[in-house]
Amino acid sequence: MSSYNFIERPRYTCALGGAIATVSALPQAIPILHAPPGCAGNFTWTQAGGAGLQVGGYCGGLSMPGSNVQEREVIFGGVERLEEQVRTTLEIMQGDIYVVLTSCVTEVIGDDIGSVVRPLQEQSVPIIFAETGGFRGNSYEGYELVLQSLFQNFVAKTDDKKTKSVNLWGITPFIDVFWRGNLYTLRKLLAKLGLTVNSFFTADDSVAAIRQAGSAALNIVVSEVFGLGAARLAEEIHGTPYIATQLPIGPSATDEFLRKVGAALHLEDSLVENLITQENKRYYSLLEPLADCFNDMDLQRYAVIVADTNYAIGLTRFLADDLGWLPEVVGITDILDEDQQDAITSRLAKLESGLTPELIFHTDGSIIAAAVQAHWAEHQSQAGKYANPLSPAFVIGSSLDRELAKELGAGHLSVSFPVANRAVLGRGYTGYRGSLTLIEDLIGTIIAGR
Repeated sequence: MSSYNFIERPRYTCALGGAIATVSALPQAIPILHAPPGCAGNFTWTQAGGAGLQVGGYCGGLSMPGSNVQEREVIFGGVERLEEQVRTTLEIMQGDIYVVLTSCVTEVIGDDIGSVVRPLQEQSVPIIFAETGGFRGNSYEGYELVLQSLFQNFVAKTDDKKTKSVNLWGITPFIDVFWRGNLYTLRKLLAKLGLTVNSFFTADDSVAAIRQAGSAALNIVVSEVFGLGAARLAEEIHGTPYIATQLPIGPSATDEFLRKVGAALHLEDSLVENLITQENKRYYSLLEPLADCFNDMDLQRYAVIVADTNYAIGLTRFLADDLGWLPEVVGITDILDEDQQDAITSRLAKLESGLTPELIFHTDGSIIAAAVQAHWAEHQSQAGKYANPLSPAFVIGSSLDRELAKELGAGHLSVSFPVANRAVLGRGYTGYRGSLTLIEDLIGTIIAGR
């Protein structure tokens, strides 16, 4: 009898899906898909249904040009079809940058995309390509591949480094549903240190600024997993050093983030510490009015977090060290190697609160859900007459985790992809102000029925 392995409740698409989302988020960018017609349509509605109803961009979604590869191209090759599509796109669609993306089919048949793109580059057409066949990995890999292509094929080389200029990435557009707000908040925070910030994907960014990204004094990657390959490549090609930090959610992580940036850029300690003092003063002055209700209404919760690495670490630290909640189980849904898992385990074992949640690394959300239920059942079976049965509880994850929350009798908030039950525009959870927004969302969910 045959057995089949399959993944239920996936938290990402393939590499091409992540690449499409990334290019769609670049300012005035036009993705050109060299793919069968089904790819664009599937990714468009996956993105819309999973990214808080966000879809499209300047020329994304159903507006994307594509070669619509058919059986003929599979047999005889699709380069001519791609040449025609690129030529037509350049004639009809006005963009600041064009990015050709490949699919599983066009990579398998061996189409030479460079033979189409390089002659146009020699004519100063702002066009690049990235080999993003879906089999190369998941959405995060597609994000990585687009960033690498930008630094390798588009960003200008220069020896003139601007000491107060930085690049910021590590937050994946659309796959991090709150990417706009998260990037905007960090960008504004860094600007208070007197820095010029190029964050690639916000409304304040431009392709002209991306072209000059090689002049930055530092690349800041707000992830310990996503975007590190691009950071290493940028250091190799452009000589720009980089730092990698966790996604800063809440005052503790944001204080650490600012100090790390300040140290890397050799900023005056007083400049950094004054900003931290000001932001903390404002944060706690806004939080203080909630304190009595938080205590009297018993708004502390046992928490389950199911998310990618960025949110799993950031949310767990915020809940445990800043909000005073009790993280019990953390499910991390990324494809991680053993060293990465060990690093995450070590980080979450050093929480200031002294709490040590159970960690589950698995790409299958149903397996994580089963492990959470087993954890709750085990704790209940060990509970004596006066023991606390891990109640009340709260699940912070994706829309796919609503059923788990119901089974635990817990509250639920969708934060990690896919988010299908919330509309998200500019909301974000990073920094000091973002964590106040997160508190509002968490507490608002708990008291919504009152």
